[in-house]
Amino acid sequence: MSERNSVADRGHDACLVELVVADPPESWAAAGFTVEEHEVRIGATTIRLVGGSTGGQGITGWTLAGLASPHGTPSDITIDGLPTSFVDAAPAAAGPAPVHPNGVVGLDHVVVASPDLDRTIAAFGQVGMACRRIRDTASNGSPMRQAFFRLGDTIVEAVSGDAGTGLGADVAPATWFGLAVDVADLDATAALLGEGLGAVKGAVQDGRRIATLRHRMFAMSVAVAAMDDHADR
Repeated sequence: MSERNSVADRGHDACLVELVVADPPESWAAAGFTVEEHEVRIGATTIRLVGGSTGGQGITGWTLAGLASPHGTPSDITIDGLPTSFVDAAPAAAGPAPVHPNGVVGLDHVVVASPDLDRTIAAFGQVGMACRRIRDTASNGSPMRQAFFRLGDTIVEAVSGDAGTGLGADVAPATWFGLAVDVADLDATAALLGEGLGAVKGAVQDGRRIATLRHRMFAMSVAVAAMDDHADR
């Protein structure tokens, strides 16, 4: 893996300020999220719902604070093909985050699908997101690699096959795959969402459980998993 041009790790003090999602607000409201003015606030992160106005689907961009903008000032770039906006600092929260009927209390991690994990690790390193750990697994039936990065209270998990494509981001960009949210009571979330939530099972993290939202039932274009909350979030 190339560490060329990497800067000091800033992930601990960074913040995932915003995710832009090409879904209508009513889809997320139907899944038990509180939506205020086309936005869902989860902890320090705002999910901005833009319907079909971007011409895409799923997560279409993110805003990051506390990292090293390549231009030295707030700017918009791509990181390994991911449209990214930088700000110097996260804006002050306008009061506490709203209560979500589905029990969501935090944004645990964001999953990025990478065609070439070493390339993605190097690109993240150039803005101050250092790789904390790499995990090799075949838990989903085929060999894959996972790399983990920190954005303040949220983890970024980059997932790839066991071999990189060798292609550049202009040809084979990284893409966002989905989110995992923390909930106060996973059993209560399951009761609320009914058939809208898959079976509860043990998570990879010791002592935690996970269930996958059947997001298409709610006309959501982002894969979302719900996990038991953990005290050190």
